[in-house]
Amino acid sequence: MRTLLRRLVGDTRYLIEGFLLTTIAFCVLITGISAGAGLVVVWIGVPIIGLTLLTARGFGDLERVRLRSVLGRELARPRYPEPPPGAGWVRRMVNPLLVGQSWMDLLHAMVAFPVSVVTFTVAITWWTVVLAGLTYPLYGWVTSDIPGNTGLPELLGLGSGYGVDSTFYFVLGLLALAALYPVVRTCALLQAGLGRALLTGMAELHERIEDLTEGRNAAAHAEANALRRLERDIHDGPQQRLVHLAMELSRAQRLMERDAAAASATIGQAITATRETLDELRALSRGIAPPILADRGLSPALAALAGRCTIPVELDVRTAERFPALVENTVYFVTAEALTNVAKHSRATLCTITLTRVGDTLLLTIGDDGVGGAHVAKGHGLSGLADRLRAVEGELAVQSPAGGPTMIVAEVPCG
Repeated sequence: MRTLLRRLVGDTRYLIEGFLLTTIAFCVLITGISAGAGLVVVWIGVPIIGLTLLTARGFGDLERVRLRSVLGRELARPRYPEPPPGAGWVRRMVNPLLVGQSWMDLLHAMVAFPVSVVTFTVAITWWTVVLAGLTYPLYGWVTSDIPGNTGLPELLGLGSGYGVDSTFYFVLGLLALAALYPVVRTCALLQAGLGRALLTGMAELHERIEDLTEGRNAAAHAEANALRRLERDIHDGPQQRLVHLAMELSRAQRLMERDAAAASATIGQAITATRETLDELRALSRGIAPPILADRGLSPALAALAGRCTIPVELDVRTAERFPALVENTVYFVTAEALTNVAKHSRATLCTITLTRVGDTLLLTIGDDGVGGAHVAKGHGLSGLADRLRAVEGELAVQSPAGGPTMIVAEVPCG
């Protein structure tokens, strides 16, 4: 109740302030732009228009601050390019005219004025009906006795007199009070939506582009690191073993005719090396999406990861639906990398994994009772997880104080 009342008061204040500010802005800016346009033929109008656009920017910044109270969040401020260093006075004077957002600020001031007149009128009229209706019993005894005063109840055929008028207007005030919040809120959102579209729309688009670019770069960085690590592991492990295996088999072939026992021993060593190489290749293949993930989904794939971990893992998958391949691969690889870090560094005795869907987001939680100290700084294992999640517009949060326990929470959009 207090929240609704606080928002109602805040929206009403926003509409009243908006009416006053847009009236002042409209008068100032329409005067400036008209004077500038009329004098542009003699070049005096150019600096006047530039100054007018700078003034519109100031009004726009003030409105962006006010929008937070209605929309409940921070809004992006557009970037206004500065003139190049060393630019002359002419270039500096013309610079505001070359910035597209400056004209959007001016357009907002022109359009917001009639909109604020309408929203202000509706809100104030509704407040007046509420207050006048609810307080009518306090002053109605005066107006009811005025000769020739025909009230609305009498016009509607409900009768006349103080009692009838008080009842009618009090009920009308109650009905208006019940609709007061949605009416005022709608007016505030209408005016704020116009401000957001014209004053922050381009800035939000630029931020979105930057986020996508950052995500693409993070994906490329994570993929490159994964490929380099896989290449290094193959070169240092299976490739060296296979070279040694080929040499051993060649040696066994030469010994076959001269010393069968030695050849048999060499072949036995080669078989052992083959098994070790296969085991190492299976370990490396965990960095590549396994067939079980594509065929059966996340729950069986995560169960297979948990079963291979050297630390006991408690797995709780609370969603059985299938998701896009990119989403499933991301969850799988984040889990695999996290389990690898737990096994190598945590000295934990138990690891827990929980996967659940909350709205349009998959929430992956990985915890252990180890020594802690994990973080996402560059050069550490978890930094690759952050890059991989950023590539799908996900987020990674790590809580790992020294001494433990560690809690890793990954949010992966899936909607």
